[in-house]
Amino acid sequence: MEYTKRIVSDPDIMLGKPIIKGTRITVELILRKISEGMTIEELLEAYPHLTREDILAAVSYSADVIASEELIAP
Repeated sequence: MEYTKRIVSDPDIMLGKPIIKGTRITVELILRKISEGMTIEELLEAYPHLTREDILAAVSYSADVIASEELIAP
């Protein structure tokens, strides 16, 4: 999924955390809600400014960030 048009980061908004463009909804919030068991439909109902594509973009963005991380063995 192409998320670059949906996910933005601005130091003046939410301390520069990645957000859904045009909102103050962070990628982190979306992931936390999903991890708590919230469905896409529930997210859309709770956050009417979101679209299904926004949620999928947040997941795709997160996968790409993790894929490029370097693991440090303990």
